Amino acid sequence: MARTPETDATEPQPGSAGRIRVSKGKAVFEPEKAIANATRTLVIGPYATQGAVSALASRAPQARLEEAVGLTQAIDLSIVGADIVPLRMLRPSTYIGGGKVEEIAQRVAAEEIGLVMMDCALSPVQQRNLEQAFKAKVIDRTGLILEIFGRRASTKEGRLQVELAHLAYQKSRLVRSWTHLERQRGGFGFLGGPGETQIETDRRLIQERMSRIERDLEEVKRTRGLHRKSRDKVPYPTIALVGYTNAGKSSLFNRLTRAEVLAKDMLFATLDPTTRAIELPHGLKIVLSDTVGFISDLPTQLVAAFRATLEDVIQARVILHVRDIANPDTDAQDEDVRQVLADLGLGATGEARIIEVWNKADLLTPQERSRLAEISQRRQAGQAARAPILVSAITGEGVETLLAAIENRLAEERELLAITVKADDGEGLAWLYREAEVLSRRERKDGSLQLELRANPEVIGRIRQRFGPPRRS
Repeated sequence: MARTPETDATEPQPGSAGRIRVSKGKAVFEPEKAIANATRTLVIGPYATQGAVSALASRAPQARLEEAVGLTQAIDLSIVGADIVPLRMLRPSTYIGGGKVEEIAQRVAAEEIGLVMMDCALSPVQQRNLEQAFKAKVIDRTGLILEIFGRRASTKEGRLQVELAHLAYQKSRLVRSWTHLERQRGGFGFLGGPGETQIETDRRLIQERMSRIERDLEEVKRTRGLHRKSRDKVPYPTIALVGYTNAGKSSLFNRLTRAEVLAKDMLFATLDPTTRAIELPHGLKIVLSDTVGFISDLPTQLVAAFRATLEDVIQARVILHVRDIANPDTDAQDEDVRQVLADLGLGATGEARIIEVWNKADLLTPQERSRLAEISQRRQAGQAARAPILVSAITGEGVETLLAAIENRLAEERELLAITVKADDGEGLAWLYREAEVLSRRERKDGSLQLELRANPEVIGRIRQRFGPPRRS
């Protein structure tokens, strides 16, 4: 039977161990997807009761559990249940209390559950003890996010960074205590892990592989740096999209650039950075960069490993912070994103470059939409360049206002000039349209053109050389 390029997946063929996905006309074999679909999974959210464990996140437990379920679904696991376990104190051996461990173990046995996802960061000892108690594989939040990143990264840099993070995670779990599991577990995440034998050899081999990856990454970063330098010579200002995962960054990127970047209602749909050049309403060209989504309790391995993919954010003239304004947890997500930006060294300087984009207006109730629109308009009246913009990447609502806001923010560092161009200087006129932002043009009696334009300081010098001293408008 013929398949179209849009076909997402087919059922496993008889005798096969995997699933075939058709992408751009090519069949892609996905054994992990078939294994995940057959893995009955229980999601456990061990969350602190009010004020019990101050180190844990303060967001609503139900919202945290829904996010954990979304993460688990992102790698196609078959979820049979999701429960919140109130946590009054952390148990060094099992994270949760002994009674809950026994209760979950009984459910695992009764429902033939093969994997328990714990929405927390487990130590190697805690993971081992829970696996012994449940007689099933256990994965924590860090391991799950690493699994998602391993499945989704597509560029060479992305794959190298994911593997580096995986190896750092696995290295910490090389302990002589895996006798209750099979002798050797291959692969990444919940599908993988080290065996019991030759621990020191494994540790040395992992370290050697990590060193090779770090060298490869340096080469990739050097190449990316050369590409960035070539972009800087154009020069087009870079505008970076950041935000919590599933906030709608890729949908907004597609709306602004008419591109076809993967955009799904799914956590971590985008992992590798994508850039496109677009033109603002008055002709200024910019480079728009879509980046990986942020998330609370992001594994420390990934904060370091993915720093290079966020270089466009660090270098960006303007940062569009896309928020899912329809999400009840939007304020907590906002704090998480700002914390990651601070970790990247974008504290006060980063804040000065941010435009908040309140996305998913189409999901709001009429009353909530009116309330937020009023807040946005009130702030725009007071300080337009710092006001949030209410948009819908799906319907296009507010996109023109957003483009104008980007233009206004960039204009803060550009100067207004008045230039006279001779009637026969078509090449010079075209150059001005390429290098500057032409706001208006008026033909004079002698046939020359009077232009009002806006330009960066570095371009003004070239304008002066070509057209003589410009007049400040």
